[in-house]
Order: sequence, then structure tokens, then C-alpha cells
Amino acid sequence: MLQKSLGEFEEIVLLVVAILEGEAYSVSIIAQIEERLHREASLGAVQTVLKRLEDKGLLLSEFGATTKARGGKRKRLYEITAKGQDILDQTRQQRNSLYEAIPNFSVKLI
Repeated sequence: MLQKSLGEFEEIVLLVVAILEGEAYSVSIIAQIEERLHREASLGAVQTVLKRLEDKGLLLSEFGATTKARGGKRKRLYEITAKGQDILDQTRQQRNSLYEAIPNFSVKLI
């Protein structure tokens, strides 16, 4: 077992980085969170989580090329590591196990 769990926002950011396949940077991650989850995310919160996930070895980052559209600034691009993929798989299995354990009769209509 890699580690016990990810925080909810950590899991979301890690999933979005995986979805973006090498094109993940702060602004694109925020856009995906807002589009897919209809949830706001601040730049500071996303950058903090990206740093934390990188420190844990779940993400890698590197600077992309400079672009005129960004005034010569480079984007910091993120990608998921094998360890990051492993923890996502582990988290998914845990969640699926819980969902599968819900008895059909457990939902009561009032």
C-alpha cells in the first residue's frame, strides 16, 4: 500500500493532470475542474496542491517552451508518475468497494 489516502482536492487535481496527458498546467487544470465538476478552484489552491503532489512523488513537472502569447513566459507542465497512477488506482478500488457494499434496500424513501 502506497499511502493511506488522498485529500479530495488532491485526488481531483491528480485526476485532471492524468486527463490532460502532458498538457496540464495551473490554468488548464482550473478550467477542467470548472468545466467537468462545475466547481470553482483558485490559482493559489491549485498551485499549492500541485507542489504537494510533486513533493509526494505523485507528479513531475518541467517548464514548457516560451510562447509569444504568454509574453515569453513558460508554463510549468505537470504529468502523473507511476506512483501517482498507483495511488489513483488504489483510491478508485477503495471507493468502488464501498459503493459495491451498499445494499439495494438501504435507501429509504420518505
